[in-house]
Parts: sequence; structure tokens; C-alpha cells
Amino acid sequence: MSKSKKIAVRLLLYLAGLAVLALGLTLNTKVTLGVSPLISVAYSASRIWELDLGNTIFLWYGVFVLAEMLIHLKMGGPQMKKRLLNDLLQLPLSLVFTRFMNLYTLWIPEFEIECAGSFAGSLAGRVIILLIAIAVTGIGAALSLDMRIIPNPGDGVVQSLADLTGWKLGSSKNVFDLSCVVITLLLSLLASGSIVGVGLGTLLAMLGTGRTVALFNNLAERRLVSGLEIRA
Repeated sequence: MSKSKKIAVRLLLYLAGLAVLALGLTLNTKVTLGVSPLISVAYSASRIWELDLGNTIFLWYGVFVLAEMLIHLKMGGPQMKKRLLNDLLQLPLSLVFTRFMNLYTLWIPEFEIECAGSFAGSLAGRVIILLIAIAVTGIGAALSLDMRIIPNPGDGVVQSLADLTGWKLGSSKNVFDLSCVVITLLLSLLASGSIVGVGLGTLLAMLGTGRTVALFNNLAERRLVSGLEIRA
């Protein structure tokens, strides 16, 4: 395969990964059993103040990008300008990603309410949909990350935190997820007097998404990356 075709295929797989990731996160929100820690703050804000979910997530991702830039400015070094540019490029990526989510939000019903009386609206049905959503989220995250183009802001800020602190990536992810959940709890309790966005789905997403990413990479990463490796 020629270099130009490899670049085109990488880009298509990257966009496909973003679309699949957005689908998984949207499904996660639609079962109303608690959303992924990554978007829990944005989700709770959108529910409390009746804001557009995609736009709220875009603003929340902007906070992630700002945090990355501050971390990279603090770290300095010869790679600082390259890192800052990579941070800024995550903003247009976030815009594309959140547009995917807005489209899915229009198409996918809120299962508990709109599918009431059917299996999809029951607790058992929603748990099954939640497990599917977590698997889809992990596959989308792995596929987009494996193309090594631009990380989504959630992954980027976790990597930046690991670089700054020297923590392992898994530890950095755990601290980040826990921080998002704490902020969500405080925001929802102070603004609405009840917990919004945190539940069974939040816990399962914390446990299951990373395992799905690892499984997908064990099965497919080497073939995807080696087949599309671009050499100078």
C-alpha cells in the first residue's frame, strides 16, 4: 500500500473510531444509569440547566485542553511548542466529536421514558444496553488512539497528568476519573439537591472501558498499526 493510501486509511479509521466512541458515550447517557466519568460533569450540567449535551461536552473538553496547555507550559523543554500545538488541535477534534454526539442524541431514544413498557425500557434491558455501550466506547477509544493522530482531550489530559507527576498511565486515569465523579457529585448536589449523572453506569464504565480497550488492542492493534505504519 502506498504512503498516501496508508494516510487516507489511517484518517478514515480515526474518524470511524471517533464516531464509534461518540455512539458508545451517547448510548451510555441514554440508559440513565449513570454516565462515563469522562463526561459526567458536562452531562450533569446539561441536565440541570437544560443545555445542549454536545455543546456542554465541547466546553468541558476545552477545560481539559486548557489544563493540558498549563501542564505543558510548566514542564517546558524542547518539545513544548509541539505539545502546545497538539493541545490546540484537540479543539477542532472535539468539535467534530461532539457533533457526532448531537446527531446520535437526536436518533437514540431515552430508553427508560421513550421505551417504557418494552424490554428496552426495563432495568434488565437498560443494563444490557449499558454493557453494549461500554464495549462500543472501548472499541471506539482504542481505534482512534491506535491511529496515533490526535488524542481526544480526555485521553490527552490523562497523559499530560502522567507526564507531569511520573505516575503510571493507569494511576493517572484512576485519579482523573475519581476527580470527575467528585466534581459531578458536588455540582449536582449543590445545584439541584440530588445526584445527577453518577450511578451504576459510572462504576461499570470505570471498570469496563479500559478492559475493552486492552482486549481490542490485544486482538487487533498490532495488525492495524503494522499494516498502516508510515515510514519516511
